[in-house]
Amino acid sequence: MPVNRHTLSPLPYAMDALAPAISARTLGIHHGKHHGGYVDALNKLVAGTDLADMSLEQVIAASVGRADRVAIFNNAAQAWNHAFYWQSLRPNGGGAPPAALKGLIDSAFGGLPGCHAAIAEAAAKRFGSGWVWLVHEANGLAVVHTPNADQPSAPGQRPLLVIDVWEHAYYLDCENRRADHVTAVLAGLINWGFAADNLSMATRHETR
Repeated sequence: MPVNRHTLSPLPYAMDALAPAISARTLGIHHGKHHGGYVDALNKLVAGTDLADMSLEQVIAASVGRADRVAIFNNAAQAWNHAFYWQSLRPNGGGAPPAALKGLIDSAFGGLPGCHAAIAEAAAKRFGSGWVWLVHEANGLAVVHTPNADQPSAPGQRPLLVIDVWEHAYYLDCENRRADHVTAVLAGLINWGFAADNLSMATRHETR
């Protein structure tokens, strides 16, 4: 009997911890059905293949851009994106970023309001489903958006945090008002500590 290499990790907070911006109903469906569905589909797709024993990151690297592995990439990348997204949120989030991250935000966006505005603008420009990422790159920080399951792919770009702008992330709570959802996430749920931890790892990697 095949062993499922990939598993759905539990959320790092209670199901109702992100309400009212993200309701327990939305979170339950999003985590259990959408994220869980990607994990289940991925395990079925890689079973019996040369990808079966690879880590999630290795599967993504081995399938990105491959016409014969589109379904594998989509499910693997969506599984990774969602796991990263849950960590990008926290109850009673928002507020001021840690000092090291704040300095880069000030340099790139002129301050936290400018960063919020850049993320909100990217979310508005993302036609259809996708993701809005705060990334670290050679010249500092940037905001990028990607379609569907895609991830930041420019050389040297490392994700610090992400906001899911697929409709299933907000429709039960905000209907078609994506901008309201993004504003609520930035104001009260965004996990700047997680972004700062990722920044620290990115800068350590660059100095090796």
